Order: sequence, then structure tokens, then C-alpha cells
Amino acid sequence: MALYILRRLLAVIPVMLVVAVFVFLLIRLGPGDPAAQLAGDAATAEDIQRIRERLGLHLPIHVQFITWFGNILQGDLGMSIANNRPVSSLILARLEPTLMLTLTTIIFVVLVAVPLGAIAAWNHGRWIDRAVMAFSVLGFSIPVFVLAYILIYVFAMWLGVAPVQGFVSPTDSLYRFFAHIALPVLSLSTIYIALVARITRATVVETLGEDYIRTAYSKGVRDRDILLKHALRNSWVPVVTVIGISIAALIGGVVVTESVYNIPGLGRLTVDAVLASDYPVIQGLILVFSFTYVLINLVVDITYAALDPRIRY
Repeated sequence: MALYILRRLLAVIPVMLVVAVFVFLLIRLGPGDPAAQLAGDAATAEDIQRIRERLGLHLPIHVQFITWFGNILQGDLGMSIANNRPVSSLILARLEPTLMLTLTTIIFVVLVAVPLGAIAAWNHGRWIDRAVMAFSVLGFSIPVFVLAYILIYVFAMWLGVAPVQGFVSPTDSLYRFFAHIALPVLSLSTIYIALVARITRATVVETLGEDYIRTAYSKGVRDRDILLKHALRNSWVPVVTVIGISIAALIGGVVVTESVYNIPGLGRLTVDAVLASDYPVIQGLILVFSFTYVLINLVVDITYAALDPRIRY
């Protein structure tokens, strides 16, 4: 087990190196001159040159990469052009809302989707199964921003029972935190509940047809134990896979959700950085999101080994 985890950890290093090279080249070798875009249409040649020297764009590209990558290893992601603050401090200041939104969403998805899929599989072919499948189709069909505006209209404008913007830290007020996070979580989680529930149902239905399940029936094992201890327990690997994919995909959904609900998190920071052409912030955010994605895949791989010892071999 320890050797398996060590090998997976070592595999992260070349992946992050490739990501760093890609992020660096994405800005430097893209169309147009970043310095000219930042300077604006009314800028003189001297203004553009000053910006180029400030960003180090006048140096050879290999020197730029060595300097940039060396700073990253020291935790220096550069200075924001729009805010004149370190990129790392901007990201840390916006981290809590995004982290809390993501964690709350994935906990809600797991608590709702896994039991929903298991119940649908146990009632295969009945009205409960058909209802869950209909919900899955509907959940996949509605874009996040459309659902967000529907929820805002119903719960905020029509019923007036929920706030529609901002973020309150759970350390300040737990009640206000849940009040503000409820609609964003519902908007963001629906598509992933549909995905996880559908995969859980399909996997459990397949497992219920195995020979050892029929043997358990013949031994008189209770229905609840067959579902929980045999079928669902042996279906966790594909379910964990889709949960990991859902967590990684939340990164894209967070950008839209935070923009709709005006949550001051990393998603909103991404939109602001793109609109302001703040390249250091964009680079820093891509690195953070990429590292998060790689870390999630690493955790999923380790979870595989814990759930099924055969995988580590």
C-alpha cells in the first residue's frame, strides 16, 4: 500500500511540470502582445516597453520560464497588474468561499445521489426507478446558470425566503452561512446528483445480478444487508470514480455559480482577471485549478487501493 501511494505521488511531479510549461506558453505564445493589450489603445511605444520590462517579457523565453518557474517553487505567483498585489494573497483571500461552496456541494451530492441511485437499483423497473431516471435526464438537460436564475426567481423574488448574493463565513454565523449557500449549492449540485445517481444505479443493478448475491439470498440474508453490505459495498469503485470526476468538474461550475450569485470566490476572481487581462492572476488560477485537479485524481487512486486491494498490484 505504501509503495503504491509513493508511486502515485511521484507520478504527480511530471504532470505538474507539463502543466507549468503549458500555462507559461499559453500566455507568452498566444496571439497578440500581452503588454500592448494591457497598455490599451492610447498607449505609446514607451508605455508598452515599460510594461514589457515590468513583466519580464523583453527577456529570452527560456530565461523567462526559468525565472517564473523558480519563483513558483518559492510560492511567488507574481504581482497582479490590476490590483498591484501578490497573486498568492489574492487567491488566499478568495479561497474560503470557493472551498466552502465546493465542499458543501460535494457532501450534498454524495448524501443525496448515492442513496437515490441505490434505491432506484433496488426497485429496478418500478415507478421509483423511472422517477430517478427522469430526474437524471432533467438534471443533465438544465444548464447551471438557467437553474440558478429559476431558483432566484422562485425562492428570492417570489417567496422571499433566501438571499441571492454574497457569502457569509461559517465562523461568523452558521445560520447565515447556510442561508446564503443554499441556492448556490442547489444550482451547482443538480447535474452532479443526476450523474452520480445514474452511475450508482447502473453499477448496483449490475452487482445485484452476480452469483454471490444469489448465494446470499439463498442463505436467507436480509434485503437491507444484501443492498448495503454486498451490492453497494462492491459498487464503490466506479461510484468513487464518478464522484472524483464530479469534484474536478465543479471547478468550471463554480465560475458560473459565483458569478450569478456574486460570491467573492476564485470563480469570480477568474472572471475579473479575464476581463482585466490580468495575466499573472490568470496564470496563478490555472496553476491552482490544475493542481487541485491532479490532487483529486491522486486521492481517487489512493481510495481505489483502499476499497479494492487488487488495484494496488
